Amino acid sequence: MKNSKYLLSLLLFAAGIAKTTAQTENQIFPIVTLPIPKEIALEVGGMTLLPNDELAVATRRGEVWIITNPYMKDGQQPKYRLFAHGMHEILGLNYIKGDMYLTQRAELTRLRDLDGDGEADEYKTMYSWPLSGNYHEYAYGPMLDKEGNMVVTLNLGWIGFGESMSKWHGWMLKFSPDFTMKPFATGFRSPAAFALNGSGDIFYAENQGDWVGSGSITHVEEGDFVGNPAGLIWADQPGSPVKLRKKDIPDTGEPKYDVAKRVPGLKTPSVWIPHSIMGNSTSGILDYSDNGNMGPFNGQLFVGDQAQSKISRVFLEKVKGVYQGAVFPFREGFSSGVLRMNWGSDGSMFVGMTSRGWSSTGKEEYGLQRLTWSGIIPFEIQTIKAQPDGFELEFTMPVDEKTARNAGSYKLSTFTYKYHHIYGSPVINQSPRNIKAIEISPDHKRVRLVLDSLKQGYIQEIRTEGIRSESGNAPLLHNYAYYTLNQIPDGEKIVATAENKPLGAMQADNTKQSMDHHHMGNMATTTGKVTGNTSAAKHVTKLPASWKNGPDKTILLGTKPGLKFDITNFTLKAGTKVKLTFANTDDMLHNFVLTMPGSGNIVGEMVMKMGLDGEKYDFVPNSSKVLVHTVLLQPGKSDTVYFTVPKTPGVYPFICSYPGHYTVMKGQIKVLK
Repeated sequence: MKNSKYLLSLLLFAAGIAKTTAQTENQIFPIVTLPIPKEIALEVGGMTLLPNDELAVATRRGEVWIITNPYMKDGQQPKYRLFAHGMHEILGLNYIKGDMYLTQRAELTRLRDLDGDGEADEYKTMYSWPLSGNYHEYAYGPMLDKEGNMVVTLNLGWIGFGESMSKWHGWMLKFSPDFTMKPFATGFRSPAAFALNGSGDIFYAENQGDWVGSGSITHVEEGDFVGNPAGLIWADQPGSPVKLRKKDIPDTGEPKYDVAKRVPGLKTPSVWIPHSIMGNSTSGILDYSDNGNMGPFNGQLFVGDQAQSKISRVFLEKVKGVYQGAVFPFREGFSSGVLRMNWGSDGSMFVGMTSRGWSSTGKEEYGLQRLTWSGIIPFEIQTIKAQPDGFELEFTMPVDEKTARNAGSYKLSTFTYKYHHIYGSPVINQSPRNIKAIEISPDHKRVRLVLDSLKQGYIQEIRTEGIRSESGNAPLLHNYAYYTLNQIPDGEKIVATAENKPLGAMQADNTKQSMDHHHMGNMATTTGKVTGNTSAAKHVTKLPASWKNGPDKTILLGTKPGLKFDITNFTLKAGTKVKLTFANTDDMLHNFVLTMPGSGNIVGEMVMKMGLDGEKYDFVPNSSKVLVHTVLLQPGKSDTVYFTVPKTPGVYPFICSYPGHYTVMKGQIKVLK
């Protein structure tokens, strides 16, 4: 058995000898950093393991490096060898049938070392596609599907919002062994990651954007339209399996699930990944196969996030022939933006990273790390399965019956997003769910929650802060998950009785969950209540009547590529009356938030905890540390605010408080007497 070396740890936990202190991610899943020579900018775009246990890494800068001893065995340092160079933004790499294949901007390329000197001397174009020159026309892959075809995806271009300016952008393409191309599906916006699950079905990850309310992963089948209409411009081309046209797609702002009922061929996500809570920029998918050794989650998917430098895990099940399931937190704290993950031969996970000039919570520009498992079983919700009247939660170890039977241990609510051309979406149609009955399995590892109602097509937030382990009374390592309910299963419903009636009541004020979200727990303000920023005094958009002579100073603030304000330093006198117009000329959402001295990062960290309510309040927390702010601006929009410079001299930071941006998108106002 692969995990036999960890048997002692497992037996200790089974015997109840585990510590009663809360577990940490660092304890259970240690991260090992691979040193990178200073002269190598290893902005990882793709990775693949080679038969001799070397690791091949492709970079955004068009290079492929071969790393010997990436496991740093016997304390020896890894060695790097340049295998290929001179290519254009490689964002996928794979070792297939003895050859190395990659995608660069305009083509699928095969690399070969013909003379055996350790360097590629044949760069062969296997297939190419047109480009318009737009920076956003990325290409990803290749992946080998279960029939032996290579799979590639092409990103949309960008002029204001995503557009398919070059043929087949916004599509998933398949290539037969003789490299005949077949268009497979469309509706993709930024399909940076795709992988096979254990059944050989294709799943792809999508980032929030136009027509995309939040990140997600989706099961892709031939002829699917997954949501963004830009690629439909090519649907009338020979070989297209997609029947829809752009005129068929309504732009009403209804939930995508509801629109799909009227638009045959529109595919909804298998699992939504709630934006700003579970991630901002889905980036890599890795199936937990026999190659991995990462705790008791076999058969699940790991999903990376570039902006939040973390990995989530996804449990999938098929109900009435449709994939659905839950996304859980898994591991945070990577050194840069997670982009690619691969299994090592020892079951550890190689994690390749780049910030790409965008923001990531990991502060490094790029990095390569190896995620390992200590052998300690984490106390987690292992799976969540839909039931005809609620959900069954399976835990990795027995739960304490008293806390599991207490309704106050849980909070549940449903919500969804708008399906429209606008970039992203606020949370909509949020409503609480109450527990009618609770049943616990004899082994105390499964808890069935019977709810007052289910809402098909919606996301179910399941929070379990009150659950404790049977042995040690320890809390869960992670106490929340999000289940996407595409289908409600048939089966016998549980009748509420005196025996299964929940103890206690649902957690306090469950009907007001939207303003009492668990991610806000450490955001207490001077009033003790945590909400979004509702103070009109901090967002004044009309010239104050008392400003008889108008503003003393007019400031025009804009953006620069790479998550930057175009001006980062101002010097103003105390009491100056300021009119500030912030224009978002970037391709992402931004705002302007002026904070108290030393509070820029603090406010940014508060925003990361705002949860489902973040976008509703423009990602501005209700805190005395916030002085002035604009609304959250779509690309191409602007907002004007009026404020008076504080009377106290000092350095006042300003940030974009959109989740994760604050680490790099910032500036300061120096206030003088």
